[in-house]
Amino acid sequence: MPEVRPAVHTGIWLLLLGGHVFSFSWECASPYCPGLAGMRASSARDTRPLLCRLELLRLNGESGGPFIEQVYVLQGYAEGWKEGTWEEKVDQRPCIDQLMYSEDKNGYYRGWFWGYEETRGINVTCLSVQGSASIMAPVLLKNTTARSVMLDRAENLLHDHYGGKDYWDTRRSMVFAKHLRVVGDEFRANFLHSTDEADRTIFHEDWTKVKAKPDSALGGPYLAVHLRRKDFIWGHREDVPSLRRAADEIHSLMKKLKLKKVFVATDADREDLEALRKLIPEMVRFEATWEELELYKDGGVAIIDQWICAHARYFIGTSVSTFSFRIHEEREILSFNPKTTYNRFCGDKEKNCEQPTHWKIVY
Repeated sequence: MPEVRPAVHTGIWLLLLGGHVFSFSWECASPYCPGLAGMRASSARDTRPLLCRLELLRLNGESGGPFIEQVYVLQGYAEGWKEGTWEEKVDQRPCIDQLMYSEDKNGYYRGWFWGYEETRGINVTCLSVQGSASIMAPVLLKNTTARSVMLDRAENLLHDHYGGKDYWDTRRSMVFAKHLRVVGDEFRANFLHSTDEADRTIFHEDWTKVKAKPDSALGGPYLAVHLRRKDFIWGHREDVPSLRRAADEIHSLMKKLKLKKVFVATDADREDLEALRKLIPEMVRFEATWEELELYKDGGVAIIDQWICAHARYFIGTSVSTFSFRIHEEREILSFNPKTTYNRFCGDKEKNCEQPTHWKIVY
């Protein structure tokens, strides 16, 4: 996150990547950062202080907790913004939506906190933000005395340099680990009749030599779906579809695209999975054995899911999900037509179902 680098470079702050270390998409409870082993950064240009959650527990959990001293819930401005008068700003404001945190009998705030029930917040404040992520640096450097801060709903911030050459060079260099790609490729071949040769998705180990022609990828003969559930059901109510709505959309796409199989990547619980199997008999999933889970961990299984989704003829994901975003990027690198990539499900009662933005790759 170069946008908050000024705060990190003071030496005062350490960066905890909660959404990538222990996330709903991975569900991992392993005592280390499992996702980091799933990516092979071919050319890391700099390093940034990274604090795993276990270290956070050690630092501020000695007397119960652990406690997060300040939770900032980021939101937009209730009044919106006037066209032609855009300005970057951040202000403490009353919460627009109902807080997903509640005070316990001791006055601490309880919430999901990535599924760790022992974690508590001491203060919860809503901040209305309008602008890029760098507007948070002064807040962290000057406007708080808290020793630990959580930024909730950070998707309300814009990327300072998202989509530029530096971003894409960094993203292209983050190649999925070969052993996970091999598992995904074998699954594609065995269950989805998909190979790189037939799908026009030839992979090159040296990312610096890859520059595919636009729209050159065809993709395997299957639809790929990322259907986020769990925290998104209550955290993003309006833009997350019911299972019935999702199933109807899937069947409509399969008919339109003349595809007979659909690969589903989801964090749905057992009850939802059973419902999905009844609603979508054509559903195919990568279901890791206990031995595979022990070997690859949940983070590795998530990468296998992403790799399979990235090679489909057509992909549809979940609104504002970083899991779906990474699939978008992987498909952009493989040079799929953006119309087959930047798609998402709409909520049952969502009035304005805006589709994901196409961030064109820059070489």
